[in-house]
Amino acid sequence: MRKNNIKKIWRDGGAAVNGWLAIPSSVSAETMAHEAWDSLTIDLQHGLNDYSTSLSMLQAISTTNTTPFARVPWNEPGIIMKMLDAGTYGIICPMINSKEECEKFVGACRYTPEGYRSFGPVRANIYGGSDYSNHANEEIITMAMIETKQAVENLDSILSVEGLDSIYIGPADLSMSYTHKPSFDIVDPPVNNVIESILSKAKKNNVVAGIHTGSTAYAHKMIQLGFQFVTILSESKIMSAAVEEILKDMKKDQSKKDSKIKTTY
Repeated sequence: MRKNNIKKIWRDGGAAVNGWLAIPSSVSAETMAHEAWDSLTIDLQHGLNDYSTSLSMLQAISTTNTTPFARVPWNEPGIIMKMLDAGTYGIICPMINSKEECEKFVGACRYTPEGYRSFGPVRANIYGGSDYSNHANEEIITMAMIETKQAVENLDSILSVEGLDSIYIGPADLSMSYTHKPSFDIVDPPVNNVIESILSKAKKNNVVAGIHTGSTAYAHKMIQLGFQFVTILSESKIMSAAVEEILKDMKKDQSKKDSKIKTTY
């Protein structure tokens, strides 16, 4: 079976830089993949993707060595297994708030006896190799999203779940849970303290910690803190930011011209 490059990065003590795909396009997925992200996550929760678009995006990502992930819409075994059968090597599951929910999530990602995943790897055999089912339990990454006060209160029991590889902080929902306002790149208490506490507990339980960030500066800071999986924006937000800068630069001359015209009256 094809090895999971993200697991190797983690074993070597490194941090994986993850890209985020919200646009349902195989072309944008292919373009992002060829920029050498360590992994790319297809977002089926808040992104505009469904299973059909995700399949073609996975095929596009497969033209590179970038490791494919998916964030599923919910903790529902059907879509989790379907995305794994399509060839994703990691599943990010939102709103994991208890040990029982985490067990349900992890179980859907593992073949028996470690879980209850149904057999039928279809495209996963093409991407992963003919021996996929023999090694999938070892290579597939399970990543539970910790993004509510309830999840933080139950974190010790969540982290104790056998087969959980990693946790992923959703800062916007976590911030809303504590302050009623969504926020990214959080530096102020109480949420910053919560983030550091989540990381500390994950490390004690040998569970890799990841986080969604809104800038390279904050991503660097999180890696220095000990996070081993960081996402920076999404392709749609990166595109918007780049366009904003281009148009701002191109319209400078026009602004000067308009200003000059006004001063003549």
